[in-house]
Amino acid sequence: MTAPRVVIADDQVLVRTGFRMILASGGIDVVGEASDGAEAVAAVRELRPDVVLMDIRMPTMDGLEATRRILRDPAACRVLILTTFDLDRYVYDALAAGASGFLLKDVTPEHLVAAVRLVETGDALLAPSITRRLVERFASTAQPAARPPAAHRDLAALTPREREVLTSVGHGRSNSEIADDLTLSEATVKTHVARIFAKLSLRDRAQAVVLAYETGLVSPGG
Repeated sequence: MTAPRVVIADDQVLVRTGFRMILASGGIDVVGEASDGAEAVAAVRELRPDVVLMDIRMPTMDGLEATRRILRDPAACRVLILTTFDLDRYVYDALAAGASGFLLKDVTPEHLVAAVRLVETGDALLAPSITRRLVERFASTAQPAARPPAAHRDLAALTPREREVLTSVGHGRSNSEIADDLTLSEATVKTHVARIFAKLSLRDRAQAVVLAYETGLVSPGG
């Protein structure tokens, strides 16, 4: 199995050093480091990693803007947001920009390694219910300029059943729960989810939850 290739972007040298040591001990290849967002963007373009560990609060260019620039490329790597606060407003904006999840900086070594491997395979780090909690708190107050292109995707491309499934994803339901709710097999739900992602150019489940709110398919508190 090929080791995931990672770039660590954080303005604190000790944080980068600690994460590098943890990831290396977990069989993950740290191919580069960056001390601000501009360096992170340049490192991604040069090194083509699988995952970026991206701090939000950095000088010169913050992690949010760096995430937006990196993920403009459809073939870009996955981005995991590093934050000190589990309900940081910027975390929502980063998820809306296409980040695959977030980690608190006091994450355990085991969780850090597992998180990188999880998103490298194409899954979202967050449980849908946690993503939903972030979105419900911030979606209604997001500034129009901060809203991602996903907000303008046409849901008319979806079949009625796919809209039902996306609504359930937006409500934080797992595939097994959706299968029970809609009287479907879990394999069928997975197929619907995959088709939704393909039709709407979604990277993962975290972005699907954001899209459900941004398009009005699901309402905060609904």
